Amino acid sequence: MTKMTASLSHIKDPIRITGVGIVSSIGDNAGQCLEALRRQNSGVRKISRLQSIHAGDFVAGEVDITNEELSRELDVPETLPRTTLLALKASREALESARWRNSGNQRTGLILGTTVGGMDKTEKLYMEKAPPSAYIDSHHCGFTTSFVARKLGIRDYFNTISTACSSSANAIMEGARLLKAGMLDMVIAGGSDALSLFTFNGFRSLMILDQEACKPFSADRRGLNLGEGAAFVVLEPGSQAEARGVQGLCDLKGYANANDAFHQTASSPDGRGAYKAMSEAIRIAGISPREIDYINVHGTGTENNDLTEGIAMERLFGTNVPDFSSTKTFTGHCLGAAGAIEAVFSVFSIMNDEIYPNLRYTSPVEGTHLVPATGLTKKNIRHVLSNSFGFGGCDTSLVFSGIA
Repeated sequence: MTKMTASLSHIKDPIRITGVGIVSSIGDNAGQCLEALRRQNSGVRKISRLQSIHAGDFVAGEVDITNEELSRELDVPETLPRTTLLALKASREALESARWRNSGNQRTGLILGTTVGGMDKTEKLYMEKAPPSAYIDSHHCGFTTSFVARKLGIRDYFNTISTACSSSANAIMEGARLLKAGMLDMVIAGGSDALSLFTFNGFRSLMILDQEACKPFSADRRGLNLGEGAAFVVLEPGSQAEARGVQGLCDLKGYANANDAFHQTASSPDGRGAYKAMSEAIRIAGISPREIDYINVHGTGTENNDLTEGIAMERLFGTNVPDFSSTKTFTGHCLGAAGAIEAVFSVFSIMNDEIYPNLRYTSPVEGTHLVPATGLTKKNIRHVLSNSFGFGGCDTSLVFSGIA
């Protein structure tokens, strides 16, 4: 990596999103995912690819592309971890969307959030009873980042963030801060996670997996569905995008992270961390809570998360909680990739003046009066708040806004 030096010209520039890329259980690219959201086609279904003796009893958001198909499309070895393959596919689409060309004149960074890393390869060697001396260079989370950076030709800066379910939201926030500090000229930020036996059985042991399609913010919710996928956004100063002749999709106006440090896996009962993250992101965006038009909530479907997020929303917005929905009803909970996937969906909302539905909702969570959007809603959308709240209370909120 080359040494970074600050450029004062970027500090007051808006942070523009000029490209997006995504692969998830509802689509192989941005266009397919948008169409699925509009048609209310969920990707959560009976598990078919994950080889677990318990898989037949659960549903998940599996990406409908094999590793072999991904490796052929990307022209890379199929021995790579699935997390890496998904990340390369989505990041390439994001750069193509941004009309990016690596001229060598721009200081470009890659920041990737993940939790799983190359666990699928580790599991395979374990099942095959590999010798104790076997070394798996793709196991650690940083492998995917460094591999993707090499394939994209990014040498100035790359970093890996692993903060559970807020990983890729934090990657986007770090990218924005580096641009604001004038340390980079462009950042590809997002995340990738593939389903693995480790995560599936880990969440099963916590007894928070719903065996049927999840129902976030419903009184009869019974847990979350896991998912897999990858998504990235391209961030750059607004003036630079304009100089390149790129209009951009929207701006990242606000971002904040808070840690309530209440429990290893549960949110604090009063939603303290969620409230701090949302309120600070809105403050940094320079707007008031009443200007938020839509919230893409974390909305996992677990008893604890939905209740505490709802309490935090009512504390922040009072009786005027904006329209909100959980798009995890479409993709499942993609863990380290969730924040970036939902960031892309937030960009879709601003670009198309649309709110995507919270599927399978029945009745309000006890103790709140919150009713999510249950159908595709057309509405003038200027500001979107996107929430990603992780284990350990690592809570992150992002504010996306239309280009002024």
